[in-house]
Amino acid sequence: MRVLLTGAAGFIGSHIHRAALAAGHQVVAADLMLAAAHGAGAVAPPGIVRVDVRDPDALADLLQGVDAVCHQAAVVGAGVSAQDAPAYASHNDLGTAVLLAAMDRARCRHLVLASSMVVYGEGRYVDSAGDPADPAPRTRADLGEGRFDHRGPDGRPLTWAPIDEDAPLRPRSLYAASKVAQEHYAIAWAAATGGTVTALRYHNVYGPEMPRDTPYSGVAAIFRSALEAGEAPRVFEDGTQARDFVHVRDIAAANVAALEQPLDAFTPLNIASGTPITIGEVAAILATACGGKQPVVTGEYRSGDVRHIVASPERARRALGFAAAVTPTAGLAEFATAPLRPAAGAGAPTWR
Repeated sequence: MRVLLTGAAGFIGSHIHRAALAAGHQVVAADLMLAAAHGAGAVAPPGIVRVDVRDPDALADLLQGVDAVCHQAAVVGAGVSAQDAPAYASHNDLGTAVLLAAMDRARCRHLVLASSMVVYGEGRYVDSAGDPADPAPRTRADLGEGRFDHRGPDGRPLTWAPIDEDAPLRPRSLYAASKVAQEHYAIAWAAATGGTVTALRYHNVYGPEMPRDTPYSGVAAIFRSALEAGEAPRVFEDGTQARDFVHVRDIAAANVAALEQPLDAFTPLNIASGTPITIGEVAAILATACGGKQPVVTGEYRSGDVRHIVASPERARRALGFAAAVTPTAGLAEFATAPLRPAAGAGAPTWR
């Protein structure tokens, strides 16, 4: 199969590039090499073409003879300011729209789209009776007093439950809004062209070659930086926030499976380890593995942070036969001393 891979020089894209080649596919690798992601003055690695997905002429050349597109290129991070919104809309949403139009002209009908758990906003919760609960946002007053859990009408803490792909999409950041928009453009494209889209909703991705202190799902890298500096990792809230950490090698395997097995029309899939872990446990595993200081639970908080979000990986298992091979315990212990990229993510670039 001949595959166009966008964002091929990125953390996730580089792992997909190697996995697709190892699977016997021919890969046309492209990346814009944004300074925000790769550092100032970064040049494209050998075998990767420097291309802006917003350039239809460049895409026309790259798409010649391509059977499928694996679209990883995106501006990442939550978005620090409302002033970042045009950058997310330009690179992520306009870029995806231009790519989809170019795919239509090239009669390329299969897209694997990098989406994210952030499209859900909060995770799924049940109350003390086990019934579904839709919590209101946490207030600053509660957070300031150390009341971190969402609570039901009876005053008891709500319990997290695995979220599936049918959950409503409620973006809470600029990045999340752009990911929802990408999915919606892809849904419309599939309907208009008869194409197929598999949207892989990544959960917390980590692994070798992760950028240091990246703003996207970067708590593991932030903890590592603290440990390397001889400091204790600082864990916000009470450390019991539940997440799903999925190794980048599993992300790459899921992408190869999705390229090789087109599904019906538009299919969103959680890509996750299936093994929930708390943020406090992440910090402790990393500290122990590298012989560093044990984490400190600070009680600090960031307004707008999600309390719990844990994935159900069942649909990906049924649809693609995909199951994560790396457990968070083993993967994070390996990650504690794995090589990282020197470039730090820098948030949203200028949008013009």
